Order: sequence, then structure tokens, then C-alpha cells
Amino acid sequence: MPYKGKRIAVVMPAYNAEKTLVACYDALPKEWVDDVILVDDCSSDRTVEVARTLPMTVEVHPRNRGYGGNQKTCYRLARERGADIAVMVHPDHQYDPKFIPEMIKKLVNDDCSAVFGSRMMRRENALAGGMPRWKFVCNIGLTKIGNLALGTALTEFHSGFRAYDCRVFDEIDIERNSDNFVFDTQIIIQLASRDLKIVEIPISTRYFDEASQIGLLPSIRYGLGVVKNLLLYRLGLRRF
Repeated sequence: MPYKGKRIAVVMPAYNAEKTLVACYDALPKEWVDDVILVDDCSSDRTVEVARTLPMTVEVHPRNRGYGGNQKTCYRLARERGADIAVMVHPDHQYDPKFIPEMIKKLVNDDCSAVFGSRMMRRENALAGGMPRWKFVCNIGLTKIGNLALGTALTEFHSGFRAYDCRVFDEIDIERNSDNFVFDTQIIIQLASRDLKIVEIPISTRYFDEASQIGLLPSIRYGLGVVKNLLLYRLGLRRF
């Protein structure tokens, strides 16, 4: 049943999520969701086969496009299917879907463009949930740099648990964004530079073996990409 007349789509950017997909789908608060859309980014496991046993729309990329490229397809499909709100849920089940109702309420009632689930609003919970300490420290550092560059006051720039008012995609051009992980930071730059409101809610953290995690070297590349994009914005060398 839609909330206050809003059609709500959960979008799942999937890559090798065979082992966790069913648990993640089962945890969705179905009474809050009108549509579930999974986009598979050329997985090498049985993610697609498992997804097609579930009541969801499944789109398959014929080649790997990357995390950002996957999201572009997710939001395009959500809009084509009439969604007013798109909630991104990673099918590796690291983020708990139980927070979806709170995110939707915030998005609608606070008249904002995006709601982010933040693992760092209550920092002690991030470590208790298994976040590696080096990721914890880097998360804090990169978020401080981002807030300084954009004049924002977010507690976390790096959460992948997000809800968007789909009208925001008329104001920002996500097709110009990276196909890689820095896509998420570029959206924050786009929102902040247009004074579009972002609200955060605290969420719990859980790290486990089956959940996808970025290793040290990819994380370093990601961090450098975040800083590079923030600098390009501050120096006026790129239009976001």
C-alpha cells in the first residue's frame, strides 16, 4: 500500500548476490513497497536465476557496467515503472531493510530530496556491527573533507542505503556521473550544489562473510576519486 499516495520502488543493484538475495528480499517490508527491481551487473554466479524465482522485475546487463552504471539503470527503470520514490537496497543484505518505512516517512514528511541511512550517526554501533577500523577511520576523514568542500553537515558520505524522491532526477543528470563507486559522491555534490535537501537517519551496521566489501586497494582508489571530484567541484573545473 503506497504511503500518502506515493508509489514506492525498491531498487537492487546486484552483483554476485546469489547467497544473500533471498534473505534480503524476505526482509523487505512488503506493505511499504509497490515494486521491487533488481538489475544484475553481469554476475558470475546464480544471482539472475535466484532473482527470477522471486516476485520482482529483473534486468540483466550483458556486460559489467560498474556500481554507478548499475544504479543508472535502476533509477531509469523505477521512473519508467511510475515510481515516486526509489529506495536503493544492496542485495548483499549488509543494510537492514527494516529502516525503509522510516526513510520513506522522512522523505515525504520532511519535504526533502534524499534520505540516507547513516552508519556513523551513532559511531559506536558501526564498530559494534563489525565495520573494520580502517574503514571506520577513513569514513570519518573523507566525510569531513566532503562537508568542508560542500558546506554540508552529513555524518556519512559513503552509505549505500538511500531513498530518493524521483523528481530529483529531473534536476540532476546522473547519466553524466561515473559508472564506478564515486557515483554516490557525485550525487551528493549534485544535490548540495543545487541546495536540494538531504536528511539522514541512524541505521545499524552488519558486516559478515557473504556481504560484499571493497578491499584496501579499491578503497584507496575510491577515496582518491572522492577527493578528486570534490576538488574539481570546488575549483569549478567540472560541472556536476
